[in-house]
Amino acid sequence: MAGSDRDGSTGSVPGGVGLPATPSYDLVVVGGGIVGLATAYAATGAGLSVAVVEREPRLANHQTGNNSNVIHSGLYYAPGGYKARLAVAGCAETVAFCREHDLPHRVCGKLVVATEPAELPRLDALARRGEANGVENHRLDEHEMKVYEPDVRGLAALWVPSTGICDYRAIAEKLGELIEKGGGEVHLGRAVTGFARRPSDVVVRTSGGDLLGKRVVVCGGLRCDELATLAGADPGVRIVPFRGEYSGFSERAASLVRGLIYPVPDPEFPFLGVHATRGIDGHVHAGPNAVLAMAREGYDWRTVRPAELLGTLTYPGMIRIARRHWRYGLGEVQRSLSRKAMVRQIQRMLPDVTAEDLHPAGAGVRAQAVKPDGTLVDDFLFLDQPGPDGAGAAGSILHVLNAPSPAATAALPIGREILGRLGAAA
Repeated sequence: MAGSDRDGSTGSVPGGVGLPATPSYDLVVVGGGIVGLATAYAATGAGLSVAVVEREPRLANHQTGNNSNVIHSGLYYAPGGYKARLAVAGCAETVAFCREHDLPHRVCGKLVVATEPAELPRLDALARRGEANGVENHRLDEHEMKVYEPDVRGLAALWVPSTGICDYRAIAEKLGELIEKGGGEVHLGRAVTGFARRPSDVVVRTSGGDLLGKRVVVCGGLRCDELATLAGADPGVRIVPFRGEYSGFSERAASLVRGLIYPVPDPEFPFLGVHATRGIDGHVHAGPNAVLAMAREGYDWRTVRPAELLGTLTYPGMIRIARRHWRYGLGEVQRSLSRKAMVRQIQRMLPDVTAEDLHPAGAGVRAQAVKPDGTLVDDFLFLDQPGPDGAGAAGSILHVLNAPSPAATAALPIGREILGRLGAAA
């Protein structure tokens, strides 16, 4: 394993008389979500010295720890893109990782249900996309789907057997343990305040002192565009935070769901729609919706940061989204504020669920990258900030600028993808 140069013998910043040298690593990863941790895990496996820096007091505090915990099959994503390639691999790897480390999970399969005639061609297109991605799926009629979900209603469905459920926070915490076991370091409660690229390394300035990385990977999630700007890069996108709220089911309504029931997604949006999920704890929830969050970490309507909200509302890309999709947005707000509106969405697939069956069950915030022209970035997005000798060389920074769902499923292969972009040797 490459040494971390903590004695200042190679590449470290002198600390002055009586002061310790600045610790130095082959790789510094900014962000303690599952993508950052998977990257650090891949790096320790390659024999590199690694430090992970996370501003929160615990790992997986945002997107990783607040989602529906679905292990995605890779059905939805455009063939040849990062999402398709890495989610399909990640589905199998996530299950294998959970089995190896005795983490809770279940491969339960899912139904994607068409409830209106207009959705049938989109269902067929999904089936073709799944086949192109190597994802097993089976077309079912309205009677055949009831073998898997007796209480579902629809015209037709796809059965996708490889989809599952897990606990991504538990996976992230296990990755943190394995990083430390492999000689890496995980620093919690240390916010990054600046970067300084140099010919041989990058100085990562944090609230707990400087760290040196021959290379740096920034997996900043909800703050990734701000961190890119802080590093002197032009991200070319802005993170728009969309809150996804979940509704828990009563015991009676939960009995209507065996596994995972999804609608046919709207191709205009990167969101998969309100779906019903039986989690690994046995509880059933439906969601998420997609409402504009009033802050980057705005998990409810009460959390408002005026400067952040103003920045979002005045961003040209957001203005264009609002002009095109204001009716859709109003519908999402209505479903957020009204159980009756939310249950109407659920009743399209599960007609016996009532508004009285629903109760609040938490929320997550999706870090969605949006271009100035209003395009919602639909694939994972990376930005190389080269060192003196080019991208991947010493002194370079790689920014992960769009990694929402299915990034948790795809995290292990994403980590290797990032490591490959950096170059295998430090």
